[in-house]
Amino acid sequence: MDEIESASNPDAVNEDAPPESDLERARRDIRNAGFRATPARIATLLELRSAKTPMTHAELADRLAAGGFDKATAFRNLNDLTNGALLRRTELGDHVWRFEAIDMNDRHKSSHPHFVCVDCGTVTCMDDVQFTAGSRRQSETVGEITEILLRGHCKDCK
Repeated sequence: MDEIESASNPDAVNEDAPPESDLERARRDIRNAGFRATPARIATLLELRSAKTPMTHAELADRLAAGGFDKATAFRNLNDLTNGALLRRTELGDHVWRFEAIDMNDRHKSSHPHFVCVDCGTVTCMDDVQFTAGSRRQSETVGEITEILLRGHCKDCK
């Protein structure tokens, strides 16, 4: 890539550059969302990006406490990063907000279904579940579906 292209397009990828680390990517994404890349925001985003399932504020605050971040800071950062379109906030029927990172490489991807075990409360992301064409057509007659929640008994509680 030549210097002119690099200077005119800050998002251009330099093929010769070393791969961007998770920390560098988090810092860049937070700044691109219009926020300062503070240690607390970076820690929040990295924690949620590494999580296998959506996390509650309490779960995240517990994990961030070791780094010296308090619950109020965690709460503010969850809201900021959600407003900046870096996180998705979901309520799964139990009146508790859960947060998960949005894949910045797949911005067109809407939210995905979640499975909640009615016995133990375990939440599982179901990224690969998709509507059939017929289901989409039928749902369009009702309105816009923004979330799908499946309830049942997980393998461990069955």
